[in-house]
Amino acid sequence: MSSSSNEIRLRCNLDATTPLTSSADQPRYYRLLAPWWHTVLLIAIFLLASAGQAHTLGGIVERHGRLPLYISTIAFEWVMVGFIWLGIRRRGLRLRDLVGGRWKSPEDVLLDIGIALGFWIASIAVLAAVRYALGLVSFNETQNMQQAREISKTLGFLIPQGIREMIVFTALAMTAGFCEELIFRGYLQKQFHAATHNAWISIALQGILFGAGHGYQGVRYMIVIGIYGILFGILAYLRRSLRPGMITHAWQDFSSGLILRALANHLQ
Repeated sequence: MSSSSNEIRLRCNLDATTPLTSSADQPRYYRLLAPWWHTVLLIAIFLLASAGQAHTLGGIVERHGRLPLYISTIAFEWVMVGFIWLGIRRRGLRLRDLVGGRWKSPEDVLLDIGIALGFWIASIAVLAAVRYALGLVSFNETQNMQQAREISKTLGFLIPQGIREMIVFTALAMTAGFCEELIFRGYLQKQFHAATHNAWISIALQGILFGAGHGYQGVRYMIVIGIYGILFGILAYLRRSLRPGMITHAWQDFSSGLILRALANHLQ
């Protein structure tokens, strides 16, 4: 097949799965990225992993340390990305097609970094309001200290200690930034969009699953993370690219580890 034919086929695939125009001008139908059994199996694996994490992560760290947990999590997320690649390649799509956008100059990189920074600041404000509504923060210093102790107790087993753990934790944060954005906003959101023909329903569905995938943090924090996932979904939809979200996601995970470490030291 000629190169021009390949380009035409790829363009048709992208037009069928990734809306590139305003919502009013978008086509009514989008072709699925992969068979439905592929999506259902992916979701089932994540939900089962989330359910298992809620009961086993602390014990794993206690018996084997943090490094095996970090490394196994990195491996798991890349395996899921590989599974997605196997599903979409039969439709003539590549992982880069799910990421969207393309850096053609240093200015493009700086633009996405700027968007990521602005999104991070805005999302902090939104999530602060959500945490307040859920009773996770308040204007009472005593209650906030109690919440801080609960967070440290719940997530303390994840806090990196020492240079080796910090290096691997950094790799974990970068992996989460790339892989989780590609899985939830790159694959699931577009797949749900193809099935429902509604961008906002697809954004909500992937956000709910994103929150459900963090069962080890408890129900209220699952709600917070689910709303965070919805915000990431809106960013991906408006930007037509996962790159700003990937940057923000990686930074958020990395900085959260540093904050939790400082918090744990302060409470000792």
